[in-house]
Formats: sequence, C-alpha cells, structure tokens
Amino acid sequence: MTEDGGLPSAGGAAVGRRIGIGLMYGLWKPRVLGAWRVPAAGPVIFAVNHSHNVDGPMLMGTAPRPVHFLIKKEAFAGPLDPFLRGIGQVKVDRTSTDRTAVTHALGILERGGVLGIFPEGTRGEGDFASLRAGLAYFAVRSGAPIVPVAVLGSAERSSRVIPGLPPLRGRVDVVFGDAFQAGDGSGRRTRKALDEATVRIQEHLTAHLTGARRLTGR
Repeated sequence: MTEDGGLPSAGGAAVGRRIGIGLMYGLWKPRVLGAWRVPAAGPVIFAVNHSHNVDGPMLMGTAPRPVHFLIKKEAFAGPLDPFLRGIGQVKVDRTSTDRTAVTHALGILERGGVLGIFPEGTRGEGDFASLRAGLAYFAVRSGAPIVPVAVLGSAERSSRVIPGLPPLRGRVDVVFGDAFQAGDGSGRRTRKALDEATVRIQEHLTAHLTGARRLTGR
C-alpha cells in the first residue's frame, strides 16, 4: 500500500501496528520501558539492536507510534511481499545504494513519520558493535532525532513448541532511550561529518544498551 508519490502508506503502518500489538502481546509478554521518551509527533528514527527475527515485529507492536522499517528485499518473498508493502514497510537492497529505498525513507521522515532501522545492517549479537553509515545519513540529511531502542530477551532461549522463536508467553523487554541529534548542528553532509555522526551515534546506542541491560537485569 502506497500513498501519493509512491511512499509507503502511513495508514498501512498504523494497521501493521495493530497487527503487531495483537501478535506480540498474544504470543509473548512484552515489558515496555521509556515509551514516554518517544516524541509524540514529528519525524523520528528508531535505531534498534537486532539479535532475533522477532525484534522488528516486537517493536512494531510495542512502540507508541506506527513504524516504517527498512527491511531487506529478501524478506519480500511470496505472500510476504504484498503483506509487508500493505503495512507500509520499506524494501531495501543491501548490496548497493538503493535510491528508491532512500527516497522512501526520507519521504517518510519529511511527512513526520517514524523510520525504523537496524543500524548493524543484519541480525547478529545485537550489541551495536558495528554500524552501517545509512543511519547517520538519514539522521543528518533529515534532521530527525534518533531514539535508541534495546530489544532484550528475544534471543536468550528458543521455544520448545515453535523452534526458532522465543519461548511463548516469555518476557521480552523493549527499552526506549532519550532522543538525540546525530549531527553537530552545522548541517554539513560531508563524508567527514557523516563519519563523526556515526561515532556519535555509536556512543549513544552503546550507552543506552548498557543502561537497558542494567535496568532489566539482562
């Protein structure tokens, strides 16, 4: 589902949020901390750690606002393709500079929406140890604040009923941090400025994750 100009639909993302709420709270016991830190209006970028495939849907179902995630194109296969498009998600080719995805992401932020990014680029340890430059680019180019998000507990154990998923009715913690600006206020978009923004982002995300683990005991 798209809107004028081909942007992913804000209404579709709102439907995706309702679906996420039903699924995530139906299958697990999410504990959401710090949701009040998310700006109630205006463009926002969620920077989310990624250790399990359920992290994206978990955030969609627990965030206080609908989220448009940048999702690898490989996930848009079979019946998932029209479904993900219908709920306003953004397909991205990670092997090259996907200009369509970049345009859609910036368009979402320009109209005051929420963009979700896994800045590590792929599922891994979920510790923000290695960040791709895309997050810094979107943040500096749009001026949107970044809200760090830690999803904890999704990869600790697997369900005996459905292998590959966290234990059903198990607790998963979603911790939102304070919003911050990635840029230095100069508006510069040079390679040096983006590199500096990436370092700044990594410091914020790592500090948030450390605090979230301390807060939740995970």
